[in-house]
Amino acid sequence: MVLLRLSLVLLVLLLAPTGTAAAEDEPYRLGVALGLTGPGAPYSRQALDAIELAVDDINAEGGMLGRHRIDIHLANTRTRPDVAEVVVRRLIEQDGVRAVIGTYSSDTALAIKPICRDAGVLHIAPISNSEDITRLDPSPYTFSVVPNTYMMAKAVALAVTDLSEEYGWRRYVTIASDYSWGRSNQGVQVEQITRLAPQLDLVEELWPPLGYVGFNALVVAVANLRPDFVLESLAGVDNALWQRAVWDYRLADQVAVPGGLISVSELLFEGRWLRRGTWARTRAPFFAHLDEPMMQAFVERHLERFGRYPTDWAVMAYDAVQVLRQGIEAAGSLDSDVVKDALTGATVTTTRGTLTFREVDNQLGVPAYVGRVADDPDYDFPIFHDLRVFPAEAVWRPESEILAAREARP
Repeated sequence: MVLLRLSLVLLVLLLAPTGTAAAEDEPYRLGVALGLTGPGAPYSRQALDAIELAVDDINAEGGMLGRHRIDIHLANTRTRPDVAEVVVRRLIEQDGVRAVIGTYSSDTALAIKPICRDAGVLHIAPISNSEDITRLDPSPYTFSVVPNTYMMAKAVALAVTDLSEEYGWRRYVTIASDYSWGRSNQGVQVEQITRLAPQLDLVEELWPPLGYVGFNALVVAVANLRPDFVLESLAGVDNALWQRAVWDYRLADQVAVPGGLISVSELLFEGRWLRRGTWARTRAPFFAHLDEPMMQAFVERHLERFGRYPTDWAVMAYDAVQVLRQGIEAAGSLDSDVVKDALTGATVTTTRGTLTFREVDNQLGVPAYVGRVADDPDYDFPIFHDLRVFPAEAVWRPESEILAAREARP
């Protein structure tokens, strides 16, 4: 009789659903994987602040679907793909997370994408922006809420083409971090500039490794090459060190430095070293969308809690949580398989406006930005003036090219 009962229990378990249905009061386990140490630490910590703020706001309303409190399960990728793989597996297998928001460094995002796909866990990229995260080997579980490298690079190419005509530029140098994000960003910039402004001559390409510290020597190398301008694709600590070296050696007095990444982080914390008038790109500046109700509320809450304005990384991380919430509400379920289907092609409300995920690659139709660094009477740090906001439709890769690239893969 005991054996019969055990057999019946086993049969019921085998025939039961796979555990994706949520109990009425089950918490929503949210994985957050960020580079809290290493080159990505500043951006990652700012993103984490915003994620915690969004989670607190949602939990104050009862949690996901009004009844599932969000529990954050945090992991430090140390900005290393091998570590990211280990900690994300732990988030999924031990902590039982239903979604992972992360990471910093495109190499780490590419490393965890197949892990999330195999486990049926949602993956939302709020910082890492190599277009290959969504362009190649697509995962139906991976969504991007950041303008990808193609989008940002094309925006820069469009802006630089106009500036080169205005200032008579002819020769340029590139400097980019030697990993997937830097390679992708620099490659698209050069490709687009060659197409849009074939008269411009690329003199040299410099490839410092991620975490490089010898930027003084590279500034001297750039100056010795005597280009009209230099395009840089550096981020995090690397970008801060580069900006400091450019200031110390007065490189911008000799060479134009347009199109580099100067996010709100650099405007806030490195503003004194930034040359006014420099043209640069950024990913999600809060001051570009203060007419959006969600951005207004987010800026007020961020100022109240942290005493400072939100950076790009905070804006995109906050949007990642809010997009996830809207996907769950549209699905009426915590089941990641149902939520991913609800998010595919969905139109969502963000701090940057009402935007739609493109079905071919799960890329959110976010803008890209290029502007001129300038002091502003409304802030005690520089912001961008003459801000050019490039809508996604003007800068993202055509769907036909994405499909062709996928077909060409072995």
